[in-house]
Amino acid sequence: MIKDYLQIIVVILPAVVITFYASQMLDERQEEIMSLHEKIWELEEQCGIEHTNKISYKVTVTTYNPTRSQTDDTPNITADGTRIKTWRATEYRYVALSRDLLSRWGGPFDYGDYIIIEGTGKWDGIYQVRDTMNPRFTNRVDILTTDSRFKYNNITMYKYVDDFIISSVN
Repeated sequence: MIKDYLQIIVVILPAVVITFYASQMLDERQEEIMSLHEKIWELEEQCGIEHTNKISYKVTVTTYNPTRSQTDDTPNITADGTRIKTWRATEYRYVALSRDLLSRWGGPFDYGDYIIIEGTGKWDGIYQVRDTMNPRFTNRVDILTTDSRFKYNNITMYKYVDDFIISSVN
């Protein structure tokens, strides 16, 4: 009888500990997600205000899917090291920029920067720079999606800067 109780305890106790630990991890991730959503909402509210501290670019906007045929052999990891769930790609609102636009190669954007895209209809909005495109592309933004495919030319992309720089790059 005592052996039965010990066996039950040996099975149930680790399950309880693992469940508690996983719950804590999920709570932390949920808090992080909510914080990022609040930043997005704050930036979306600012979109309606005319700012003098934005720089704009005319770019081509396309999509990419987190698959090995469209990325490298780790489609669930972006260039800045962010791990994603590939089946939820559209929900992240991440973009890849062509190398000419990234600061690592002399451009004005860093990983983690927020950009605003206008002129794509339902795809307009705020996105975060998390990935890099293949070197063959220039002046291009790739929106991470689960399975959508589109291409828009001559689209306006904005970045707000702290330096109150007014410029437009075409």
